[in-house]
Amino acid sequence: MSRPATFDQNHDRVQATRMKLQRRRRVTNAIALTLSLAAMAFGLIWLVWILFTTLRLGVSGLSIDLFTQSTPPPNTDGGGLANAIVGSLMLVVLATCIGTPLGILAGVYLAEYGQKRWLANVTRFINDILLSAPSIVVGLFVYALVVAKMGRFSGWAGVIALALLQIPIVIRTTENMLKLVPNALREAAFALGTPKWKMVMSITLKASVGGIVTGVLLAVARIAGETAPLLFTALSNQFFSMDMNQPVANLPVTIYKFAMSPFPQWQVLAWAGVFLITLGVLGLNILARAIFTKK
Repeated sequence: MSRPATFDQNHDRVQATRMKLQRRRRVTNAIALTLSLAAMAFGLIWLVWILFTTLRLGVSGLSIDLFTQSTPPPNTDGGGLANAIVGSLMLVVLATCIGTPLGILAGVYLAEYGQKRWLANVTRFINDILLSAPSIVVGLFVYALVVAKMGRFSGWAGVIALALLQIPIVIRTTENMLKLVPNALREAAFALGTPKWKMVMSITLKASVGGIVTGVLLAVARIAGETAPLLFTALSNQFFSMDMNQPVANLPVTIYKFAMSPFPQWQVLAWAGVFLITLGVLGLNILARAIFTKK
């Protein structure tokens, strides 16, 4: 028995519509893919350009004097960035020693104890504000709270400003990593009579240590190149000084000052400092990726 002509017509119409939709989807997919690749290429071009310029101008300023001599007077040859390098290391290390424990403890509270409580919700809200707040706002806050009260710029004020920038990142990373730990592990520990504090220390923190360390390293990379907070707190120092109660030399502010100067000797040192910071931040990001991948 032969099929009716109307059936064949409907079948052909459906096939034509399907082919038309497939062609439209292919064209849409090709356009979207082309635009995505063009956007990626646009971003990579600028990134490669910045890295190439930093490498080209920064390597030319590298020398033994860069790591052994302090910043020179204006319009003089020689000198280095030893005081700024040591000062930046002091500020970043001390800020990390303050910000990391506070951030981890707050993240543990939010993930394991606070959860849906009002205090945890308020803490998350404030943490989100600090994450999105411009660093210069934090610098002005510490200036009004510490520098204005002390009557002078100091290294401790810079440490506080950098720690305030680091804490929200560590909190968010710690909370997210702890939430990824399966609840079955917690329930098994409770079933064995394990106290909650011991369960957190021995199971959840141990299981998420790789992600937490990654977050800490990324937070260190974030504060290593901050300039605005230090302009209002630690300021800078032309000489070598480890007195945290006085202004402390640091790479970001030194780079800003030297790059804006009309002296070519200072500009060379500024590019060398940019290269050192870029290399340090890149190394921390690679280390964080490697740790996260292993875990």
